[in-house]
Amino acid sequence: MQELELYLRKLKIVILILLAALIGFGYTVSKIVPVVQDIIRIKKENEAAVTSLADKERTLANLKEKTAKANEESKEQVKGFFRPIEQGLDAESAIANEFSEILVAIRDNAIKTRSIKYTYNPADDNFVKNMPDKYHVAKMDIEMIATYKDFERFLKELYKHEHFLDISSMEVAAYQKDKKILLIKFQMKLYAEK
Repeated sequence: MQELELYLRKLKIVILILLAALIGFGYTVSKIVPVVQDIIRIKKENEAAVTSLADKERTLANLKEKTAKANEESKEQVKGFFRPIEQGLDAESAIANEFSEILVAIRDNAIKTRSIKYTYNPADDNFVKNMPDKYHVAKMDIEMIATYKDFERFLKELYKHEHFLDISSMEVAAYQKDKKILLIKFQMKLYAEK
């Protein structure tokens, strides 16, 4: 009987140890599971953030590339001011070559001029007001007669003109006797560096 008691006592100790181990294991698992779940959640969030960051970096690279292209195109589109060969000329002499290019464009596009009025360095021009010692300005009021197609070609040529110029105003009316012909009042400004 003593053996049985000893055996039961040992069995009780083993059961208590197993029960303590089971409680310890349960406690440990209850503490580890939330940590593992947090690690898995953080890993998923990190993967999503890395993917999002990669997408945003690609978008940023695309935007930088587009901006660089746009800047390059705008640099190509920026026109410089006409620079005469000789320095120290008066406005009329400095702009003469530029004006002759416009007259060639008018002639090449079969446009007839009725009149051209010049005003050199007009007081209302911003370049004359703000930088009078840097630029010459010639304001031209031109009355022309042209067909639609000829005038369109002339405007395209002005757009492609290599130097900066300003088309201030334009009035276009059809000729009453022939609607295919335009009567044009055209005001533009030519600029030259001093």
